[in-house]
Amino acid sequence: MKKIVKITDNIIIGNIGERELNGDLFLPPEDESNGAAIIIIHGGGWREGDKNQLRGYGILLAREGYTCLCASYRLSQENVWPAQIQDVKCAIRYVRFNAEELNIDPERIGVSGNSAGGHLSLMAGLREYDARFEGDAGNNEVSSKVKAVCAVYPPALIRKYDDSDPIIDAYKALMGSSATQADFDLASPLLQMKEDFPPTMLIHGSTDSVVGLSDTTDLYRKLVELKVPSELHIFSEEEHAFDAQKGYGRTVAELQNLFFKKYLKVFFHLRIFQDLHMSNSLNMILTKSFLQ
Repeated sequence: MKKIVKITDNIIIGNIGERELNGDLFLPPEDESNGAAIIIIHGGGWREGDKNQLRGYGILLAREGYTCLCASYRLSQENVWPAQIQDVKCAIRYVRFNAEELNIDPERIGVSGNSAGGHLSLMAGLREYDARFEGDAGNNEVSSKVKAVCAVYPPALIRKYDDSDPIIDAYKALMGSSATQADFDLASPLLQMKEDFPPTMLIHGSTDSVVGLSDTTDLYRKLVELKVPSELHIFSEEEHAFDAQKGYGRTVAELQNLFFKKYLKVFFHLRIFQDLHMSNSLNMILTKSFLQ
């Protein structure tokens, strides 16, 4: 019998003037909350996509006991950087502010995102950043810090000058015409990592032609150098957005489940997906081969 997840669509999580920020809330089956929450951030090159994109992850992870929020954010054609990270931080604050009502521990909040959403998840993990990144869309009396980060095929270096990069136009659209090199650097997780970055899991396809694997392997090396608890899972011969293929979404969701279980200190209600396609040991072998 499938476990029933309670879904509430289009809740208001913040306001910028008259502009509402919305999210879809996924609550675990009754009496099965593990007390942790995950903010899920969609991709789309910061200029398309919406909160429905990763709805499947919200359902799968809620079945494991997590309270999940698939959050929207302003796209680059509406507002340039740092509007996007401001909106993600607003979503984190919303969950923390409403922790008692949501039956979660406000200190056990993680963030996960794919592609552009992976970039925003990494930026949300930074403890030292430009104060402009916080925004004022709501609940600013509580912190936007997160305890763990998952980033799936994320752009880690936002490039100002590199016409060979297939998404250089998306970077420029994100940052806006007046952005300086310093602005691009501040928006690049690879250049902003510090020792206090939270535990991180990185997932990438080895043949990604949109966001090159090197972004993620460089970031992983940096995390290891800084002694940040981190994992890297490389899926051999897989392209960008490989998890949209049948079966892969469940595999990635289970990797997230195991990761967040460890770093959000979830000690009960763990159910392993029966159709998990890749073992952790195989991931370790693949990772070693790509880092040599």
